[in-house]
Amino acid sequence: MLSLIEESKKDNDMSAIDPKMLEILVCPLTKTTLRYEAQAQELISEQAQLAYPIRDGIPIMLVDEAREL
Repeated sequence: MLSLIEESKKDNDMSAIDPKMLEILVCPLTKTTLRYEAQAQELISEQAQLAYPIRDGIPIMLVDEAREL
């Protein structure tokens, strides 16, 4: 499995996400694209107004785990 922080390991910067992975992931509720928020380590669904957490480099794409914006 590809790590979401693959690129960051090269630079020792744990706040980066693999752009290819971000292109693939969509909001499970709305099926729309997500925006990566590096500081909060979250994937943001603007349409659903939800923030999905990233834990240990793995996105938790469960609506029940998402934070409302």
